[in-house]
Amino acid sequence: MLYALLGDLHSNIEDTKAVLTHIQQTAKDAKVLGLGDLYECTVSKKKAQTMSGLPLQKAAIVENDFEKLLTFPSIRGNQEERITRVTGIERFTALPETMEIVGATLMHGHQFQWSVTWQPTFPPFKKTLLFFGHSHESGLYHHNKKLSIRIRFGQPIALQEKQYCINVGSVVDHREWCLYDSDKRTVTFMCAPSVN
Repeated sequence: MLYALLGDLHSNIEDTKAVLTHIQQTAKDAKVLGLGDLYECTVSKKKAQTMSGLPLQKAAIVENDFEKLLTFPSIRGNQEERITRVTGIERFTALPETMEIVGATLMHGHQFQWSVTWQPTFPPFKKTLLFFGHSHESGLYHHNKKLSIRIRFGQPIALQEKQYCINVGSVVDHREWCLYDSDKRTVTFMCAPSVN
């Protein structure tokens, strides 16, 4: 089965449209799934600890044109959790924290321990693959270490029968996403072209 995995949209209409168009052009049969941080919370982490009852429009960037693009299932990220915390609106808690697909687990990544240099320590997981986002930096990890392979967008990477963690990159600013073929056990890092 083919999966198009994208995360860290942060309410950006232009970048999200570009990625969804790229998915349609390059992997139209893939099941599209979101890895969280669909929305941008406008309240800082620090302020969110003491705020509550804010109207949604004051807590997040939520535009109709953006919401029309969200036609795919998604897990929730830290942005959705922060929006829930400061507004009390429960709609984002309906998004699951994790999702299981063929051969892999999806998780946003804010649940991991991160070093000051943005290196994650992954929690134990049962499936052989864990897809995540959060840091906005695409990469392939094995045994808590980022592999020093050069990522070539559009070039499939055949995975061995080992546990890997795959950061799909970010839609916002980078227009990155990841194509996962569960039958061939390949991941292909993708990047939607910018329009000049």
